[in-house]
Amino acid sequence: MSRNTRERILSAALLLFNEQGEPHVPTNRIADELGISPGNLHYHFRTKGDLIQALFEAFEHRMLELLATPDSREVHIEDIWLFLHLVFETIGEFRFVYRDLTDLCGRFRNLHRRFQAIVRLSMQTARHLSEGLAEQGQLEASREELDALVRNIVLVSTFWLSFDQVVERDSRPRPDRAAWQVMSLISPYLVGEARKELSELAEAYRH
Repeated sequence: MSRNTRERILSAALLLFNEQGEPHVPTNRIADELGISPGNLHYHFRTKGDLIQALFEAFEHRMLELLATPDSREVHIEDIWLFLHLVFETIGEFRFVYRDLTDLCGRFRNLHRRFQAIVRLSMQTARHLSEGLAEQGQLEASREELDALVRNIVLVSTFWLSFDQVVERDSRPRPDRAAWQVMSLISPYLVGEARKELSELAEAYRH
């Protein structure tokens, strides 16, 4: 039962943090949502910071699994599209991290370091995929262009949610739209079958 209560607290906190923003959700609000006493909540999470840390650990675990660099250098456009979709689904599921990123990094130095590690790994994965396409003759870019492409992919991936919330404040996260936005960065450098494959995916996306 204790384990179940802990998971219920995490689920409720994640929902409220995502909907209202973490700074606007006190622990008493989470306890009220679950119909438990504040003391019961604090038995499982001594402070709100402990609760945030536990949610970040779940997010971090998911992201590190997704961003693990594959052994193979063989890369296909459809695989990249699916990979991006899964990444953006995870970002959407833990969107409070991105919604309040600057504030969280300022308040929790260890989260700042750990998020920096996720960004670095994101850049390594983006470079691995881009260079894999280049080695297969499906992407043509100079070293400078490739460096900029990798940085822009991670930049857009990190801040697309904030942009979407400003443009369409009450909309739900759209992983498909975010994936397409990143693919549009890669598109100008694609050649041959990769360009054709992306065109077919884009046509399916529009329908």
